[in-house]
Amino acid sequence: MSEAGGGDHKRRAVLTPRKANPRLAAGRARALGLPTRGTTNANRLRRVDRWLLATQLPRLRDAARPLVVDLGYGSSAVTTLEMADRLGPEVHGLEVVGLEIDPARVAAVAADRDPPRVDFRLGGFELAGLQPVLVRAFNVLRQYDEESAARAWETTCAALGPGGLLVEGTCDEWGRRAAWVALDADGPLTLTLSARVADLDRPSDLAERLPKALIHHNVPGQPVHEFLRALDGAWATAAGLSTFGPRQRWTAAVQALADQGWPFVGSSRRWRHGEVTVRWSAVAPA
Repeated sequence: MSEAGGGDHKRRAVLTPRKANPRLAAGRARALGLPTRGTTNANRLRRVDRWLLATQLPRLRDAARPLVVDLGYGSSAVTTLEMADRLGPEVHGLEVVGLEIDPARVAAVAADRDPPRVDFRLGGFELAGLQPVLVRAFNVLRQYDEESAARAWETTCAALGPGGLLVEGTCDEWGRRAAWVALDADGPLTLTLSARVADLDRPSDLAERLPKALIHHNVPGQPVHEFLRALDGAWATAAGLSTFGPRQRWTAAVQALADQGWPFVGSSRRWRHGEVTVRWSAVAPA
């Protein structure tokens, strides 16, 4: 992900200090955050896990301790176990720790513990004192307001190990529509949109899955709105390719935006999976 960032001021500005929110400033003696609804389904997070496999293996393989945290795994251990199964064969010595703020949820998955490969602990945005190289936090911040979500980013990124990355996002119940942000200690690096494109009327259908830092800025005059508007326009222009399938249409739409100069990150091979990653500086709130 080194190519995903750079030192632009827009991403650093998101993590500037704010007045403490009592829900996130309870002190490090206890887990920080609020319980999520806890709902989950098998394969719900497959899209982000496949993106991790495609983009983050060097980060994990180069780490002295390849520790990954699944933050807010919910009422079932299924997505944490799937993450371990997907990443484990590719990363020697991988450790995956699921963190939950609800003690009952931690107790409920005790039978799924297999330390050091997979473990479950009580913890929140402070990461229970761990220093992981990678954190996946999905469907955790939907209930927070924008300021509280920004503070959660700050707290989690401050707890990362050296060179660590936070991947925070949301998806629908079945994992067919998702969006996530990758952040390091300096702030956001990229925004990724991913979908089963056969289910989309237009790319901006994904607006409902935007992270809290962007969802309320999807209005005229804001960069993220312009990005979705441009993607919708390219999607409409590529309508003739629907004969060859929605993936070909999506790929053509993304290529059109790349030709216009939108700063996409990573291999174009990811586009055929209904995915696109753009630099945060191109969509950050103005």
